[in-house]
Amino acid sequence: MTSSSLDFGLKGVHVLVSGASGGKSLRIGFETAKTFVEAGAKVTAHYNTTPRGLADLPGVVALQADVTSETDIARLFTQAEAAQGVAVQVLVVNHGIWPVAPVALSDMSLEQWRNTHAVNLDGAFLLVRSYLANLKNKPSSVLDAASVCFIGSTAGKFGEHDHADYASTKAALMYGLVPSLKNEIVRIAPKARVNSVNPGWVRTPMAEETIKDDKVRARALASTPLQKVALPQDVARQVVVLSSPTLSGHVTGVNLQVDGGMEGRCLYPPPN
Repeated sequence: MTSSSLDFGLKGVHVLVSGASGGKSLRIGFETAKTFVEAGAKVTAHYNTTPRGLADLPGVVALQADVTSETDIARLFTQAEAAQGVAVQVLVVNHGIWPVAPVALSDMSLEQWRNTHAVNLDGAFLLVRSYLANLKNKPSSVLDAASVCFIGSTAGKFGEHDHADYASTKAALMYGLVPSLKNEIVRIAPKARVNSVNPGWVRTPMAEETIKDDKVRARALASTPLQKVALPQDVARQVVVLSSPTLSGHVTGVNLQVDGGMEGRCLYPPPN
């Protein structure tokens, strides 16, 4: 995807992507930031601990913040606007944690539950709140490109056993925050839109280790017609399309599944 092949209406638009570090390890946030750069946007890439790979993206401003800190998030938007010369117009809420160890809800600690919700859900709230506050009283030249895109998950649609903490945060974003925010944001920016892109299995380094096991891979794809695992670019491109005021200017409140057609039933029973 290049800006020369299609005009997305994103040239010069200020985009903030949370959880954008990752570099050549091909994580969703990094690929999303990269794809926005290719579309001509001004990109601010948020990271939590290290800006891995972000120096490789031309013109990207990398800023650190703890998404659970009100002070950090307020500072993030102030610094982003100062660095790019315009308020954040497009917000991509990509950051999140998925505790690796499977834990049944009956055995889950309150600490783990609260930590996952603090990062995935409270962090999303703080980002959106500061984003909206910084849009107030801005001219239409800024407001007309306003858009929020959350990264959801098939876990939010179908659930995920032994990861109820993660699944519940994604469901809250997809089915609680998206439909609520789409009706509120237009009070500030009349053309603003709110959507989410919800991937299933994605070929990231962490998932790669898991799906090397043929049996695990077969189980993962048993309900997927396309019988393949998505690439980070598959997700990133849909985020950019939904964020485009040219291509998706009349699209809001949508939960777009990028999951190969995953269903809640077994289409391809794995071998015993």
